[in-house]
Amino acid sequence: MSQQRDRILRDGHRIPVLGLGTWNLTGSRCVTAVKKALELGYRHIDTAEAYGNQAEIGDAIKAFDRSKLFLTSKVRPNHLHYDDIYKACETTLRDLDTSYLDLYLIHWPNPSIPLKESFKALKELVDQGKVRSVGVSNFEVDLLKESLEASRAPVTVNQVKFHPLSYDEELLEFCQSKDIVLTAYSPLGRGSLLSQGTLVNVAKSLGKTPAQICLKWCLQKGAIVIPKAGSEEHLRENMDIFDWQLSEEDMKRIGSQ
Repeated sequence: MSQQRDRILRDGHRIPVLGLGTWNLTGSRCVTAVKKALELGYRHIDTAEAYGNQAEIGDAIKAFDRSKLFLTSKVRPNHLHYDDIYKACETTLRDLDTSYLDLYLIHWPNPSIPLKESFKALKELVDQGKVRSVGVSNFEVDLLKESLEASRAPVTVNQVKFHPLSYDEELLEFCQSKDIVLTAYSPLGRGSLLSQGTLVNVAKSLGKTPAQICLKWCLQKGAIVIPKAGSEEHLRENMDIFDWQLSEEDMKRIGSQ
């Protein structure tokens, strides 16, 4: 059974369910990885103001059709005042050499800045066409509830650490109940899961790699995934997660560790 390769956000825009995470990818290594990913068929690139690589990503995407790309960035928690979000967004757009972001997220919550103030700026960026969709990252259920009350633009995504050993069922279920897409960052546990016994055994039985099993588990849980990859081998490996399924039994085994 083939799995859908994109999802419709609650504001009507589409997001690819597989993206390239770029945390800790900088300099020429970042440019090379992003270019190779796009050549192989990736369309979703995830970055952030804090990653220090937006200019490199801007260089990497120049040769590709912008209208076919999905670019996500995130604003630092110390830039969540109204004016600061505007300045941060303008810098991000300039670095990426694009006129709009497909998705702009609050990277981390900042208790000292009212969510209503931050979301007011995000809504106006949407109204001006500089941002298409907005969301949050690293928000727990209580903060998501506050966000839904504070934002006049649909909160479409919550990007969090999510993998078989970091499985917050309550958060996932809340997101799904509110039609908020959960994006899994570090879906491979930054490599720590790749030697985990259950994942290795399931991978062997299916002729897949532990990384593919991890990513597939996240997808079948309803999340989308943005694994980091620097080599062509890993980029290709991470793409091979669509035309097969994990059984219900395997899903339970993997998720009950």
